[in-house]
Amino acid sequence: MMHHWTFKPKPNPQIVEKLQKELNLSEIPATLLAQRGISDFEQAKSFFRPSLSDLHNPFLMKDMEKAVQRVLKAIEKEEKILIYGDYDVDGTTSVSLMYLYLKRFTRQLATYIPDRYTEGYGVSFQGVDYAATNGFSLIIALDCGIKDVEKVQYANEKGIDFIICDHHRPSQVIPKAVAVLNPKQTDCNYSYKELCGCGVGFKLIQALNEQMKNPFEQIQPLLDLVAVAIGADIVPITGENRVMMYYGLQILNENPSVGLTALLGLENKPVQMVDIVFRLAPRINSAGRIEHGMFAVKLLTESSYSQAFAKAKQIETFNNERKDLDGSIVQEALHQIQVNQEEEKSATVVYAPHWHKGVIGIVASRLIETYYRPTVVFTKSGEKYAASVRSVQGFDVYEALEQCTEHIEQFGGHKYAAGLTILPEKYLLFKDKFEKVVAKTLPKELKSPQITIDTELPLEKINPKMFQILKQFEPFGPQNMAPIFYAKNVIDTGFAKQIGKDNNHLRLTIKDFKGEKFFTAIGFNLGNKLELIKSGKPFEIVYSIEENHWNGNTSLQLKVRDIR
Repeated sequence: MMHHWTFKPKPNPQIVEKLQKELNLSEIPATLLAQRGISDFEQAKSFFRPSLSDLHNPFLMKDMEKAVQRVLKAIEKEEKILIYGDYDVDGTTSVSLMYLYLKRFTRQLATYIPDRYTEGYGVSFQGVDYAATNGFSLIIALDCGIKDVEKVQYANEKGIDFIICDHHRPSQVIPKAVAVLNPKQTDCNYSYKELCGCGVGFKLIQALNEQMKNPFEQIQPLLDLVAVAIGADIVPITGENRVMMYYGLQILNENPSVGLTALLGLENKPVQMVDIVFRLAPRINSAGRIEHGMFAVKLLTESSYSQAFAKAKQIETFNNERKDLDGSIVQEALHQIQVNQEEEKSATVVYAPHWHKGVIGIVASRLIETYYRPTVVFTKSGEKYAASVRSVQGFDVYEALEQCTEHIEQFGGHKYAAGLTILPEKYLLFKDKFEKVVAKTLPKELKSPQITIDTELPLEKINPKMFQILKQFEPFGPQNMAPIFYAKNVIDTGFAKQIGKDNNHLRLTIKDFKGEKFFTAIGFNLGNKLELIKSGKPFEIVYSIEENHWNGNTSLQLKVRDIR
C-alpha cells in the first residue's frame, strides 16, 4: 500500500530560537516542542515534568457537586450501589477503579457489566431490572449512559437514581439522571474535554476524596488503571491525560495492582505505552469479546496474587481464541469484497450472520490494512444486525453515520470508531447510502495512509544526547506521537536483507551519502523495497529512533516507516 508523506507545518522560527535559548536545546528538540504547541519555559516544564498539581479542580465539571453529595448520602445511609460499565477496557477499568475506591467506605457494593450479546452496549433494561430486584437504589454508570434516556427513565420509575460518568458525544436529549458527568456536554465548562470514561470516573473519585479532606496520595495508586484506559481508548495524550498517563505508568512500573501484575507476567522490563496498547488492552478486552466482561473486572479487583494469576491464565485463553477468530473472519470478509467486486469502492461494508460480535471491531481495523477506507463490519445480533465502524485518519465517521440515520436503529461513538444497529431489511439501503456519503465527503488525500513527518533529520545529526531528550517526550500517543523524521541521500552499506517468515520485513545498515555514521535499521512490511535499496542509488527514508537492547548492550536503531 502506497503511503502519502506529509510534513507538519514548520513552527515559528522565533519560538524555536526562544526555546533553544531558554532550555539549552538543539534545534531539533526545540522544533518538536514548538510543533506540540509549547512556546516557553513554563509550558516546556509542565510537558517534560508533568505535575499532579496540573490536574484541574474536579468540581469545575458540571454536576460534580450533585454527584458527590449523592454518593456520600448513599455511603452514609448504607444504600446499595451498583457500579455499571461497558465491556471494553475503558469500561471494565472504570468499574474496577470505582469499586476499589468505594469499597474503602461501604460494603453495599456490586459491579455489573452488560453481556455484549444478550444486552449490547450501554445501560440495559436487564441491568436496571437486576438493580431493582436486588435492592440497589443508586447506579453509577461509567463509560456509558449518555444516550440511555429511556433506560434512565425506567430506573427512575423503579426508584433508582443514576450518576452517569461518560465521555461519548451527547445527543440533544440528556438522560434525567441525578448527575451527568461528561465534559463534552455543550453546557459543561470543564476545560479539558478529552478524558476517557475511566478518566471521568477518576475525577469523581478525586472530588469525593477532596470532599472527605483526604490527601491525594490515597487515590494516586489507582492511576495505573486510568493509564491502561487512556492507552486503550486512544484518547489524546495531552493535558490531564498526559499527567495521569505519566504517573499511571510510574505505578505500573513500580507497584501495579495485583490484577495488572498478573496480566503483565514476570517480565522484568519497563512498561511503556506500547505495552498497554499491545499487551494489556487486547487481553482485558478479550474477556468481554469471548466470554464476559465480568472476568476482566474480577481480575482487576482481585487482591490475591495466586487467584489473580489463575484468572490471568484464563484471560490468556480468551485472547488466543480471539486471535483465531478475528484471523478467520478477516479472510472471509476479504473474500466477500472480492466476490462482490468491491475493491474500488469508497467504503467497505460487509456482513455475515455467523461472525463473532466480539471481534468485528478488530476485523474492521484489519480490513483497513488492506483496503484503506472507512469500514463497517456487520453480524447478526438477535433479530437485528449489529456493526462496528472504524475510520481512516482525518475522516469523521460519526458525522458520516449521522447522514445515514434513516436506515439506522441506533448508533454511538467517536470520530474514528462507532457502533450501530440496523434492521436486516435496511442493510442494503444503509450500505448504498454510506458508500454515497463517503464517496462525496472523503477527500482524495485521505484515501491512502498518511505518514506525518515532524521534521528533516540527517543521520549525521543523530546522537545519544538527542535521543535522551526525545525519550523525555514520552508518554507517546495521539497528539504527541513518537517523532517521525525524514532523511534524504541515504545509502545501503551492502548488508540489507529480507527477514521474517514471509520475507516481509527488512534489516539494513544505512548511512548518509557523504556521512561517516552507520545505523542499523529495521523496516516492518518493507521487504518489497529490497530491490530499490540494492540499486546502489541514494534513497529517502521516513523513520523514528529507538533503543535496541541485545546481549546486555544498548545501541540506537532506526525504525524505518517507509522508503522511496
